[in-house]
Amino acid sequence: MIPASFRDCKAWQKEGLPLSTSSNEACKMYDAILTQYMTWRSDETLGGLSGCISAVQAADPNFVMGHVVGTGLELIGTGSSVRLNERLAGAVRHMAELAAAQDITPRERLHVRAIQQFAKGSFPEACDLWDEILLEYPTDVLAIKLSHDGLFYMGRQTQMRDTVARVLPHWNQNMPLYSYLKGMYSFGLVETRCYDQAEKMAKEGLALVPEDAWAAHSVAHVHEMRAEMDKGLKFMETTEKDWQVCDMIACHNYWHWALYFIEKGEYEAALSLYDSQVARRSVGSGGILDIVDACSLLCRLEMEGVSVKDRFRELLQVSQSHAEDHILMFNDLHFLMASLGAKEEKTTHRLLDTLRELAEAPGENYQHQLAKGVGLPMCQALLAYDQGDFGTAVELLRPIRYRFTEIGGSDAQRDVFNQLLIHAAMKSDNKLHQRFARCLLVERDAARPNSLLTDRLIQRANALHV
Repeated sequence: MIPASFRDCKAWQKEGLPLSTSSNEACKMYDAILTQYMTWRSDETLGGLSGCISAVQAADPNFVMGHVVGTGLELIGTGSSVRLNERLAGAVRHMAELAAAQDITPRERLHVRAIQQFAKGSFPEACDLWDEILLEYPTDVLAIKLSHDGLFYMGRQTQMRDTVARVLPHWNQNMPLYSYLKGMYSFGLVETRCYDQAEKMAKEGLALVPEDAWAAHSVAHVHEMRAEMDKGLKFMETTEKDWQVCDMIACHNYWHWALYFIEKGEYEAALSLYDSQVARRSVGSGGILDIVDACSLLCRLEMEGVSVKDRFRELLQVSQSHAEDHILMFNDLHFLMASLGAKEEKTTHRLLDTLRELAEAPGENYQHQLAKGVGLPMCQALLAYDQGDFGTAVELLRPIRYRFTEIGGSDAQRDVFNQLLIHAAMKSDNKLHQRFARCLLVERDAARPNSLLTDRLIQRANALHV
């Protein structure tokens, strides 16, 4: 039974967002999909996202927005690309053919075009189209969320913040999913270093819906970026019961929790959380966000001197199949961490060789365009570091360190590459690199005062370079 709270044809029409279908069931299933996407929580009573996507297309096979949301969510999950997956490529074509054959609204046509652009890797153009939708339809949840994710994948932090800021005045708390915008806006504020405002906004959202795992995640970011480890640990412990039910983001929140332990040097506690939550969830779900989180945690622990090779081997079982996807540079770098950590040279070479080929002829694909100047040097630096060639790792990363943002992800996620550069510079035999390491640590200490990790690294640098 579909809950009555989901919007039917008339409800969508009344809200100024008409859908080109006469099926009330299709409209309600479309709403159910949006709700799960915004809340990061599968509704198992409806069969989860996949069940609802099947149901919306069964209710009206010609409902264009049913195809937009189904195909769009598969693409935005970055687990499969039209380049390698003919079924997905066919779904994009079918969506476009349905749109061309019907009299649908201009807003729906923009959605179709945006998904087509995203599918071929033209992320900036896709985000421009979602932006165009929001200029006239600021309450279009699908455009808001897809834009937010697309900008996140490009590291467009200010745009990610501003896109939500400018639609918020058009919403009120009586509208479905209103509170979740606060968590999204909070995250944009975090990524633009407005930590006080970000915490306030996230907690406003949590006051309305304590189960908002994205808002909780934003608070976790605030504590991470301020190096407030004890506050962060207390927050995660006291709110765990609320956000752990959000299966699509719970693993990421446990990742944040583990980061606090690494920061404090409590490696066994971090490993325990990795084993009980992060590894279990990433291997179980196969979700890309879960997998990259697991790779990142192990890489950070390994740089801290913790032996994690066996865990990398386990993780390789779920990351290995994505070695040639090349959908996001951010993903590629994390999959490379897994193959290097597991000492699986064949997978490493396969990933790097296919990425080089795409970088030579990137076409319209934004991520492939990024590969030559930023992505490949970062990959090569990981490889050099793994081989003990620390000087080469520094020389590869130093010229592009202010471009790390372009690979997407959050400041907290990308910090693994800042740490990599620091470790490489400290371990290099080059005296200039060693001085550079001390400069990097001074910068880090200024940006995040009271960081225990920074203090440990400073002590290590001083001990190495007496």
